[in-house]
Amino acid sequence: MKEIILEGQDKRLRAALFENGLLMEVFEQEGEHSRLVGNIYKGRVENILPGMQAAFVDIGLEKNAFLYVGDAIPQRYLEDEGNAAAPDQVRVELVLKSRQELLAQILKEPVGTKGARVSTNLTLAGRYVVLMPNLDYVGVSRKIQEGEERERLRALAGALKPPGMGIIVRTLAEGLSEAELEHDISRVVELWVGIQSKIPHVSVPGLVYQDLDLVERLVRDLIDRDVERITVDQESLASLLRSSLRAIGHAAAGAVCVEVRGKLFEHYDVDYEIKKALQPKVWLKSGGYLVINQTEALTTIDVNTGKYVGKHSLEETVLHTNLEAAGEIARQLRLRNLGGIIIIDLIDMALEEDRQRVLETLSSHCGQDKIKCDVLGLTRLGRVEMTRKKVGQTLAARYTKPCASCGGSGRLPVIL
Repeated sequence: MKEIILEGQDKRLRAALFENGLLMEVFEQEGEHSRLVGNIYKGRVENILPGMQAAFVDIGLEKNAFLYVGDAIPQRYLEDEGNAAAPDQVRVELVLKSRQELLAQILKEPVGTKGARVSTNLTLAGRYVVLMPNLDYVGVSRKIQEGEERERLRALAGALKPPGMGIIVRTLAEGLSEAELEHDISRVVELWVGIQSKIPHVSVPGLVYQDLDLVERLVRDLIDRDVERITVDQESLASLLRSSLRAIGHAAAGAVCVEVRGKLFEHYDVDYEIKKALQPKVWLKSGGYLVINQTEALTTIDVNTGKYVGKHSLEETVLHTNLEAAGEIARQLRLRNLGGIIIIDLIDMALEEDRQRVLETLSSHCGQDKIKCDVLGLTRLGRVEMTRKKVGQTLAARYTKPCASCGGSGRLPVIL
C-alpha cells in the first residue's frame, strides 16, 4: 500500500511517500519552481578542458555547468540493458569549440562549489515513455521483466514513434494498451515541437524549457496503481490533483482527500522521520543498528547487532540482523537520496547460502526504487558493493548546512 501526503505551507510545497506505513521519500518545492534537473537551456561553451575531457558551459546560472564529453556526443541509450554505450576515442576538443552555442539539459543539480552537470542528449519524460528527440532508438525499462510484455511494448513503441526519434518505455507502461501508449507519445512529441518553436526566440544564455512543478511530477512519476490514498491540506491542491488524474484516467482521482487540521508533516510524523534520517545511527526493530556515513567519494554503511542477542545460535542472530538491515538500507538510500558508490559492512556470515540470501534480499528491496540501483556483490574483504544513480540533492543537503565551527567534520579541536 502506498500513501502520499502533500502539504502546502508558506509558499512551500512538500510531499511525502509512504509504503506500508513507512516513510520512503520526501520532495519539496520552494515558490513556483525550484528544481533544476530536466530544465533545458541555450548555453555557450566557455572553456574546453582537454585534460578533463570536458567543458564548462554558461547556461545563465550562478556557476558554469559541467559538460563531460560522453554527454556531448550522441549516445545509444540501453536502459533495458542497464548501461549506455558511447563511441570510444572521442576527444572533447573535436566535439566542442569555444563560444559554441548549444542546447543543454541539466542532469544533476549544482552542489556546493560544483556547478550543474548537463548533457546535450535531451530527454523529455511523459507518464509512460521518455522521448529522445535526437536519437533513433527504442528501449524498454529493465524493470519490466516478462519477456512477451517487453517485446510487445518494444514493437508498439517502434511502430508509434516519430522517424528519427527515440523512445524508452517506462515501467508504468506495463500492461498498457496501444491507444494509451500512442496518446502519451503524442503528448511528449507535441511538447518537443513547442520547445523547438521557442528556441529561436531565446537569447544565450537562457532557459528554453522548465520541467514540471512538484504536483505535475507526482502525477507523472510517482502516483501509480499502488497508491491508495492521497492526503492534502488545501482544497485547491486537491482539485488540481483530481483534475490531473482524471485527465489520464487514473483511479487515484477518487482517493484524494483533504485534511485541514494543522501541518500534515507534523501530524504524520514526517518531520520527526526526517530528523532521524539526518543522523548517522539508524536503529533496527530487533535492536541492531546501522551507521551511515557519507564522504566525497562514497557512502559507507556499517551493520551491528547492537542490543539484539538472538535466541538460538550465533548464525541465526547474524542472519536475522543482516536481513533486517538489507531492507532498512534500501529504505534509507531512498529517504536520504544517497547516490554513487555504496559500501556495506555486513556482519560476517559463515555460510555462503546466508550471504546469497542477504544479497538477494537487498537486491529485491532496491528493485522497488525508481532510481537505478546495482548490487554488485561481495568484495574480497567481504563487503557489499553497490551503486545508486545520483539524482537531485541528498536529504542532508536540503535540510542541513555546514557547521561554521567544525567545518563539517563533526568535531571541534580541543587544543589549538
